[in-house]
Amino acid sequence: MDGAWSVYLVRCADGTLYTGITNDVPRRVDSHNQGKGARYTRARLPVVLVYQALVGSRADASRREAAIKRLARSAKLALVRAG
Repeated sequence: MDGAWSVYLVRCADGTLYTGITNDVPRRVDSHNQGKGARYTRARLPVVLVYQALVGSRADASRREAAIKRLARSAKLALVRAG
């Protein structure tokens, strides 16, 4: 699956949003929910996938992730609603 990278957002149990990248979204969300994901999500389980977008290369995914992380919460929620 090399080259098929995605950026994703999950909603944590406390209502916060977490943004990440992966080349296997279902596996990554499952990892989060098993407590093996990011430290941020481990304390906020369970998580639910609310947005994902195929972006191409890992570098493209990293750039898109950084751009999303800079957005205000309201803009992230708008992205979720649109996507």
